[in-house]
Amino acid sequence: MYIGDVRQAPVTAPTVTLCLDSKGALRAAFMEAKTTEKLADDDKRWSKAVSRVVAAVLMSVPLLVILLGERNIGAPGVWVQTAMAGLRRGSSDHPFLHSSSSHQDRLYGGLLIEGFDVQSCHSRYQSAMYRRTAGRRPSPYLVSKLRRHEALQRRCGPGTAAYSNALDQLRSGKSVASPECSYLVSISYRGLGNRILAAASSFLYALLTDRVLLVDPSNAMDELFCEPFLGATWLLPPGFPLTNYTNFDIDTPERYGNMVKSNVIGTEEDVSTAAQQVPAFAYIHLNYDATLEDKYFFCDDDQRQLRRVQWLVMRMDNYIVPGLFLVPAFQDELDWLFPEPDTVFHHLGRYLFHPSNHVWGLVTRYYQTYLASAKKRVGIQVRIYGALPDSPALLEQITTCTQKQGLLPEILAEREPMVSPDPGAESIAVIVTSLKSCYSDELKRVYWEHATATGEAVSVNQPSHEEYQRSGATSHESKAWAEMYLLSLTDVLVTSSMSTFGYVAQGLGGVRPWLLYKPANSSAPADPPCGRDVSMEPCYFKPLSYDCRRQKQWVDPSTVVPHVQGCHDAGWGVKLVGRSG
Repeated sequence: MYIGDVRQAPVTAPTVTLCLDSKGALRAAFMEAKTTEKLADDDKRWSKAVSRVVAAVLMSVPLLVILLGERNIGAPGVWVQTAMAGLRRGSSDHPFLHSSSSHQDRLYGGLLIEGFDVQSCHSRYQSAMYRRTAGRRPSPYLVSKLRRHEALQRRCGPGTAAYSNALDQLRSGKSVASPECSYLVSISYRGLGNRILAAASSFLYALLTDRVLLVDPSNAMDELFCEPFLGATWLLPPGFPLTNYTNFDIDTPERYGNMVKSNVIGTEEDVSTAAQQVPAFAYIHLNYDATLEDKYFFCDDDQRQLRRVQWLVMRMDNYIVPGLFLVPAFQDELDWLFPEPDTVFHHLGRYLFHPSNHVWGLVTRYYQTYLASAKKRVGIQVRIYGALPDSPALLEQITTCTQKQGLLPEILAEREPMVSPDPGAESIAVIVTSLKSCYSDELKRVYWEHATATGEAVSVNQPSHEEYQRSGATSHESKAWAEMYLLSLTDVLVTSSMSTFGYVAQGLGGVRPWLLYKPANSSAPADPPCGRDVSMEPCYFKPLSYDCRRQKQWVDPSTVVPHVQGCHDAGWGVKLVGRSG
C-alpha cells in the first residue's frame, strides 16, 4: 500500500521474543482510592467552573441576537437549547458512557426490576450504560417466570415460617408427602468461573422445578456479588442442619447415584407401592467424577422421583444447562423460556451476577481510564496450559489470530520509513487478562515499535497479573471478577479454549468469541490459530451420553436435541446453539 510517497509493506506478525516475567513485580492495576477521590473532586470543581462560564455566555446570547440579528449567529435558538440541555444533564453524565435510548434499558428488557436500594449495588442499574449494544432481549415468558420465582423466594426463603418448618423437617430426618416449599442448595466450589457457571445452572434447575435457590456463601460469594432477588436472599444462612454439606462428595451415602445403585431409592417404574420412604434430602453429585448412576439425574423418571424430595444439595464444577435441555420433561418449558437457546447464560448471567460495589469500582475506574474513549475495544483472555507458561508459540498464535482475522491491524516492516501519525485515526484499546504479564507486554511492545498498516493507534493494557490462581482469596477473586466483566464490555473477544473465565465474559457480553485453539504441543502454535465459536454459550464438558427414552443406550446428544451440538474447544463436550431454520 502507499502512504504519502513511500511504499510500505504490511507484516502479519513480528518476530517474537521469549516472555520472561515469572519474577517480575506485580503492576498496580487499579487506582488507589485516595487518588481516585482527589481526581473526582478536581473533575467536579472543573465542571462547575465550566458550567458558570457557559451560563454567562448563554445569558448574553439573547442580547447578541437582538443587536446583530441572525446574520452572524446562525440558529441561536437551537444552539441555546442544546447547550442548556447539556447543563441540565450535569457533571454526573460521563461523556464516554452510552446515552442513546437503546443503551438506557437499564433493566435489560425486563430481566431486572425497579425497587432495589441503588446505593447497596451500583452495578445493577449502571451496567447497561457501559455496554455499546443492548444484547438479546429476553422472552416475555422468561420475564414472567422470573417474577414468579422472586415471589417464591420471598414466600419460602430464609426468615419465613415455611423455611423454619422445612428446617425442622430436615432435622427430623423424615420426609413429608407434599412439602409446602422445596429447596436447592448449591455448593460453591473450585474457581470463580466454575462457581458462576454452577450457580447459573443451579438457578435454572430451581426455576424449572419451583425450588428456592440457596447458594453456599463460602468462597466470598457474599462479597463478590449483589443479591439478585428483591426482598429475599439467595445465600444460605448460618445454622443449616447439614453442617458438613460443603464436604459432600462421591462417597456421601445420601448421594443420589449411590441411593439408586443401592436400591435405597427408585424411580416410579421401579416402585409399585406408595410406602417407599422418600429421604429427607438427596445429594446431587454432578462433578467431574460423576458416575453413570449420578447422571440418571437427567432422566425423566428420576426427575419425577426427585420432585418428592424436599431438600436437594447439589455440587457441580461445570455448566450443566445443555444437559437440562436433554430432559424430555423440561423441553417444552425451556422452549418457552428461551426461544433462542443460545442465550441462556446471556440472560441468566445478567439477571443473577451483579458485581459488588468494591468490584464495580475496579471495573469502572479501569473502563474510564483505558477503554472509554476508544473507537474499538478488543478483549484477549489468555489461559495458561502446560508446564511452559511463558510461551513464544502462544504469543505467536495470539498475534497471528488477531491480525489474520482483522481483529487488530497488521504492522509495517520494522525498517520501513516511519509514517507521520494521523491525529484523526481511530483508536483501538486492547485489554489482556492473564495470570502472566508477558503476553500484554509483548503486544504493547509490538504496537509501540511498529506503525500499523491502517494508521490506527493501538493501546494495550492489562489490569493485573497475579502469577498463579488463588481460588477463595477475596482480593484475587475480586480482580478476576472485575476482569471477566471488563472483557464482557469489549466489542471483539478472543478467549482460550475450555476456559470458564472466558465463558462467563462472552455470555455476559453477548459476544460470540474467537477461540484460541489448544495446540498439540507447547513448542508450536496451533494451526489454525483460532476460529469463531458456534455460539456464546459455555461448553458442558461432561454431558449425558445416552438417551433415557431409549433405555439409556449410548447416543450422540445432538441427535436427541438439534440445538445441543458439540463444542469446538472440547470435542467430547456439548453446548447450546441457535435454532436452525
